[in-house]
Amino acid sequence: MTYRGVVLDLDGTVYRGNELLPGAAETVDAVRARDISLCCCSNNPTKTRAEYVDRLAGMGVEIDEHEVLSAGTVTTDYLVAEHAGDDCFLIGSPGLRDQLADAGVSLIDDPTAADVVVASWDREFDYDDMTDGLRALDDPTTVFVGSDPDRTVPASGGRSVPGSGAIIGAVAAVADREPDRVMGKPSPEAIDAVRESLGVSPGECLLVGDRLDTDIAMGERAGMTTALVLTGAADRDDVADADVTPDHVLETIGDVPDLLG
Repeated sequence: MTYRGVVLDLDGTVYRGNELLPGAAETVDAVRARDISLCCCSNNPTKTRAEYVDRLAGMGVEIDEHEVLSAGTVTTDYLVAEHAGDDCFLIGSPGLRDQLADAGVSLIDDPTAADVVVASWDREFDYDDMTDGLRALDDPTTVFVGSDPDRTVPASGGRSVPGSGAIIGAVAAVADREPDRVMGKPSPEAIDAVRESLGVSPGECLLVGDRLDTDIAMGERAGMTTALVLTGAADRDDVADADVTPDHVLETIGDVPDLLG
């Protein structure tokens, strides 16, 4: 099949921790050589587009800002579109706070005055944050938004670390309510953002990622061809037990050019 668009997950697919995975640079080069539209789509909400560009450049991979999407991008765009003027209380990283503030989202420090609560990854998350979440969500009319569902994310050394989903789950448990919306992959908002970024029909796109429940699920829902790489969250045993089925299972991203035709 000839593809006109490629979606690449980042953590666990292109890099793991601070290490570029084998074949990643060659795969981006192969996409460029075939004049295929590229979208690098991450569920990490903490970095801006420019920061992703700089991080990848430091690993020897050149991309443009318009080729990057993240859970932070999707969350910010959702709040601007659906909750313009609402007061937002954030439980999340300084990086996500900066993205929201730069987009004009009204951020407040009093959880009891919030119209919207956003929960996301934060290395400093603690008991006081859970208490703030409980206070903010005491009002059933307060909208509860999660930045992304990833409970863990791949890190260096073959290990994983807690992600946004773990913190969202803690806030949800103490407040005894599930989020009204969870952004990032595989949400409808993320699918729409990827479609707009690529500018081609989903049926002509290949999605490559390491997670079945986010990457492969999003590709399947969008009508894309999907390829699971075994360098991140999932292994072959997980594939047999999953609710979604990748079209291809690859050892690494270095196997992607063989699929491009």
